Amino acid sequence: MSTADDHRERAVAALAEREYERAGDAFTRAAWARLANPREGQDPFAADENGWVGKGLASFVVGALAYRVAGRPERATHRGVEGVAVARDLDRALDHPVQRACLDEFVADCRVAGGLDDAATAYGEAAETYEAAGETVESPQRWGTTPLFEAAAAPLQQAARSVADGEIAIAWEDLHGPDPSNPGQFLAHRARYKRQRFPELVERVVADGHLAAPRGTTEYGNANYRCPACDATDVNWVAGHTLCLRCSTPMADQ
Repeated sequence: MSTADDHRERAVAALAEREYERAGDAFTRAAWARLANPREGQDPFAADENGWVGKGLASFVVGALAYRVAGRPERATHRGVEGVAVARDLDRALDHPVQRACLDEFVADCRVAGGLDDAATAYGEAAETYEAAGETVESPQRWGTTPLFEAAAAPLQQAARSVADGEIAIAWEDLHGPDPSNPGQFLAHRARYKRQRFPELVERVVADGHLAAPRGTTEYGNANYRCPACDATDVNWVAGHTLCLRCSTPMADQ
């Protein structure tokens, strides 16, 4: 039986081959598999301080983006609707108020990626939920580095590198406010930043017809590899693949 990691590996391979509909299918299957089994011994409907289910929600978002690039907006809409429904359902499972705010952030992401209405309103609601949850948070930096929150950042960062020559165009610091001593505002900045940037990035990715692979382990100027498409020697190792950091094409040995 294929695992979520197996499906993600196939999804990244499809991105590298510019087979975006196939990538959307594989990301969808990765989402279902991750939600069914977030982590060994982890019940998807049980409270989880780490929020491993976030990886499944992120796969819905990226799957929707892949479908948009493939010219299949109706399938993107289905993934967006599905992601919103799952995030709303998980609100009854994850028990910390700040996690529920992150699920609201995912709702907005799914609306943007799926081409659904009311994304801006959803981001506003997420920001308000973060602010209300601020008094329950001792260390917003710790929450911001849990799997749930990192998963919520990943699709935005993947879209950004798609139009930035493969570089890190949105860092962790960009997503958060300047003052962690004010946890509500620090985390609410995520939703407000996304409301401004994510729709624009999605439109650019769709217009360019290119969604980059996620960024994994990288190395610049590796003399052992050269990209057959753009001649770069900058490498991105992700999901078991050796790809060009710049254009996500599979690298050739030198």
